[in-house]
Order: sequence, then structure tokens, then C-alpha cells
Amino acid sequence: MLETKLSKVLGTTKKHLTILNGLGITTVRDLLEYFPRTYTDERECVSVSEVKLDQVNVIKGKLTALNSRKSRGGMIIMEGIVSDGTGSVPVVWFNQKYLSQILRKGADYYFSGKLKYDNGRSIFKSPKVEAVSKNMLHVGRIVPVYHGTEGLNSTWLRGKINSVLGYAELFEDELPGWIRKELGLISIDKAIADIHFPSSQKDLKAARKRLAFEEIFGLQLKSIKRKKAWQKGAKGLSVARDDDAMKSLVDGLPFSLTGAQRRTLIEILKDMSGELPMLRLVQGDVGSGKTIVAVLAALNVVKAGYQVAFMVPTEVLAKQHYSKLKELFDGFGISVEILLGGVGDKKILHKALSKGEIDIVVGTHALIQEGVEFKKLGLAIVDEQHRFGVEQRKKLAANGTPHLLSMTATPIPRTLAMILYGDLDISLIDEVPSGRKPVVTRLVLEKKRNDAYKWIYDKVKEGDQVYVICPLVEDSDKLEEVKSVTAEFERLSKGAFKGLKIGLLHGRMSSQEKQDVMDDFKAGKIEVLVSTSVIEVGIDVPNATIMMIEGAERFGLSQLHQFRGRVGRGDKQSYCFLMPSKYTPEGMARLSALERTHSGFDLAEVDLQMRGPGEIYGVRQSGIPDLKIASFGDQELVRTAKEMAERYLADK
Repeated sequence: MLETKLSKVLGTTKKHLTILNGLGITTVRDLLEYFPRTYTDERECVSVSEVKLDQVNVIKGKLTALNSRKSRGGMIIMEGIVSDGTGSVPVVWFNQKYLSQILRKGADYYFSGKLKYDNGRSIFKSPKVEAVSKNMLHVGRIVPVYHGTEGLNSTWLRGKINSVLGYAELFEDELPGWIRKELGLISIDKAIADIHFPSSQKDLKAARKRLAFEEIFGLQLKSIKRKKAWQKGAKGLSVARDDDAMKSLVDGLPFSLTGAQRRTLIEILKDMSGELPMLRLVQGDVGSGKTIVAVLAALNVVKAGYQVAFMVPTEVLAKQHYSKLKELFDGFGISVEILLGGVGDKKILHKALSKGEIDIVVGTHALIQEGVEFKKLGLAIVDEQHRFGVEQRKKLAANGTPHLLSMTATPIPRTLAMILYGDLDISLIDEVPSGRKPVVTRLVLEKKRNDAYKWIYDKVKEGDQVYVICPLVEDSDKLEEVKSVTAEFERLSKGAFKGLKIGLLHGRMSSQEKQDVMDDFKAGKIEVLVSTSVIEVGIDVPNATIMMIEGAERFGLSQLHQFRGRVGRGDKQSYCFLMPSKYTPEGMARLSALERTHSGFDLAEVDLQMRGPGEIYGVRQSGIPDLKIASFGDQELVRTAKEMAERYLADK
């Protein structure tokens, strides 16, 4: 019955059904699960003598006069007088002809609206009106307000949802009784009814609690089931610790490991020595040293006789990691190769991998394409928020279900991580290597722009290098205020940075072109690199000390923090200049937060509250569930739902 098409039960037009269909609402269930976005509490009535100007008043009174007329322009105007024991007030509606079929002189009604002063008198203009009864929907109660769309408003939706509210009792309660009892949750049918038309704030709170828990609980169940499916029947490749090899590598580093790095490495080594395949995510702020932890884990795996796959999102980053790994493993007798989509003779690499002649292979998604087989894959490392999905894991499982280590430098609020990465154990590297100086961050207003350019020019002449980030590749008519990377490159070359060696980098360039530009920048042949967000991830040029971000208000806080992390990677003081192209209160508030805060995790929490979970990555991202009731920021709810899901599945 809940799957009954609305066309069979709803008294409405084809036009309205088409609009509902566009919202994904085709069945009774869909309509009942179209929850209100907010509520107005209109239970508190005032007498006519107590109404106040320019604020919403709810009054209960008798319609003592009512008439209708047409204006010179043909507008239908209905006028009346509302009276109670304390006085009377005039009321007027414009172009609401249907009211003539509803309103009756001498009847009692609730009226809700603003009192306005017009032509020497106070008057109720176009108030909501509803007859006094036990089942009022629009006035005199806690009134649900829905996300409307053209052709559908909250008044219409309230009426139609109320007409099918009886179907709520058909919802099957899928939450185990012991969970409902332990958490004090109401039944699902009452929650559905009360989320739409609560009789009290207490009932509304109970409905929200039940439905919010069920949303997060369902997501946690899916995550834990994914983990169980990955590990079910799989025997972990038990990897013994090779302390001598790891000590030898660490001793050769120009820095000491932080406590957080050591703690995370121990967690990884413990996982890999167990009976089940590891599923772990390492979260670490930009520059916190995640890669060296992964390198040590890889060394341990290779020394135990297994192979390692190191997958990264871009070819530029793959080449950077390849060079670094070759350098670090020099002298260890470990073979390191790189596999990219269109580079070199892949058949030779494929054959060498299948024979076990390659110990560590670095690459993009080419690593999980057809034809890639490993003789003895022991560890798959996935860098920079590109987690393996279910299908990719299946491809890896064909190689013996290796240990899986994901890494992200995108700080994700703990609550969001517990949902998005609920199937992974999480390690947090929350220390920055000693000697790193915080990046000085400043918001540069238009009037100070030329001063900033002069200061940057002088720093480049002293030997520093600069990134200039722009949101777009080419100029857009719709976004004229946003500087494109190509236009900015031309403007700076001929203007503020004339005479400096300027380079251009964006995603539409070929892989070789991008690599050549980055090589020139690293070598100091380019002093100022004008780029799109292609440099957001993992690029490491220690001599680059200045980050200038055009149109900064268009990026999410976490993405801005990623950009900022491209500088401050050496021992020099580094700087980040935020240059907005549009000034809004929200945008300025976010950029000011970046000035004050150096912790990516703190900034991610701010982004979650101000912009929502999809903006943690800088863009709306598929894969982030669209919650109807629950909040990603509700730490207690997320924690409780995860605990209950684990207990529920413990005996399954």
C-alpha cells in the first residue's frame, strides 16, 4: 500500500503529479517521507487588542464583515473585519478568489499574518486563515514548512500529506525492539505522523530523534557490512615486523618521526600482523607526514615477501611519489616502477608485476585496469581521498585480498568520517613535524591588492617562489567577477609581475605539459606559477613560500587549507594571501576563519556547520548521503548509531 502510486490516491491535477515526479515523489511512501524543512509555532494566540505592527500575530476571532470587489486593474480584493471580545481589525486579501468559496461571514477562524499600517489605519494584509476545528493544518498549531518548488507551496503540500497520513501506520518498524527500548525511541508510524503534524514540541522532538537515529543507523549498518564482506572468508597476509629495515630507513631521514606518526605506524603494523585484511584510513593535515608512514609500511610488506601497489589520483603526483620512493629505497634492493594510463610499454610492466619482479608499483587508476595482475599483492595504498569503491575492491580481491591503507589530507570532521569511512579503522596524524612554521594567512581587500603585488614581487626577487590559484580555466560570462587562470596569467605577465618568470598550469593541459611545468617550477625556472586547483593535492616544492588565491570565497575552507598546505613545506616563513572577487558576509566569515585557524580539522568543522558536508571537498560530491532529518554534526547521534550497529551485527 505504501508503494501505491499517488495518481491513484491523491485528488490533484496531472500538472501537480508531474511536479511531484520531478522531486522524486511518485508513491505514498515518497510523499510521507518528504519531511518538513522547518516549523512555525503558531499556537500562541493574542487578542485583537494585543496585536503588534510588523510582526506575525495569530488571532482567533469572528469574521463579522466580508465583501469582494474588483480594482480598476481587474484585481479581486476581499475585505473583512475580524472581531473578538477586545476589539476589531480590518483584513484584506488580494487575488485569492478561492477564499470566497471558503470564508463565511459570522464564522470563527484563526488568522496568522503581519499587521501593517496603511493609509492611516492598521490592517491585516493577506493573512493565512483557517476555520477553527480539531484538525487545523495551517494556523493555530505547530505548522510544518516544506521545501517548495514552482507550482507547489507548503499550503498545498500540507493538505495532500495530511490526506494520506493514515498510511503512516503501514510503515514496518525495522529497528530492533531492544534498541528502541534502550534509547527510548517512539514507533516508526508515530514518528512519521508527528514529524508532519506534531501536537507539541515534545512530540516533534521525539519524532526527530527517532527518524534521525534511523538514518544514521542505516548508514552505519551499510559501512560495517561492507567491512565484514571484505574480510569474510579472507585470510589476512600476516606481515611480520622488520624493525632493522625500518630503523635503517628512519635513521637516514633528515627529520625525526613525530609521536603521531609512530603511533599510526604501530596501528598499521598491528593490523597487518593479524588474521584479517587491514582496512585503515590515515587522516593527516597537510604536511603532517602521512607518506613516510605509508613508505615504512610498504618496506615492511616488501621485506616479508609481498608486493605493494601505491595508487594516487593524478599523474603529476604519481611521478612525484615515484621519484621519492626510488630515492628512499635506494640501497634496500627494492624495485620500484610507475604505471600510468598512457606512458611506456605497459605490457612489459604487466608481465613483470605478474611474475613478482616488481616490489612496489606507483600509479593512477591504471593499477586496477584490465590486464594488471600481481603475483603476491600484500598492500594497496590509496592516497588523497580516492578511496576504493566496492568494485575496485573486488578487483583487488582477485589478487588475494591484500591489506588496504587509505590516506587523506582532506581533514574530515570526526562525525562525517565515521559515516563516510565507517568501514575503515581510522588513524589520526595530528602533529606537524618540528621546525615547520605556521603559514601567515591574510585576507587582502581590493584597495590593498597593489601593495600585496609589490611585496610579493620583492620576495620573488629575493629568491622565493609563488603559486597563484584561480577558480576557472577560461573566462566565463556567468562568472565575470572570477578571474580565469588564462586571463590572470596574461594580466600578471604584462602587469604586476612583468619581468618575472611566470608559468601556467591547468587540468586541460596534457600530462607531459603539466609535468614539464612542474619540473621547471621545482628547478626554479618558473618563479610564479599561475594554476587552477590542479595543484591542490600533494605537490611539494619547498622553495615555494607564497600562495595567492584569487576568488578565494568560491572555495571551501578545507580546499583553501589544502592550497595553503602547498607552501610552508621548508624552513622558510611562508604566506597565504586570500583575494576575494566578491564580498558577502558568509564568504568573509569563512575567510576570516582561515586567517585565525591553522588546524585543518578545526576548519573542517567550521565548513561542516557553514556549508554542509558536500563542501568539505570544495565541491558537492556524490557519495555523501543526503540526510533528511539527521545532522552530520551531531556527534552523540553518530557515535550512538555506530555503537548500536556494531552490537546489532555482532551476532549476525
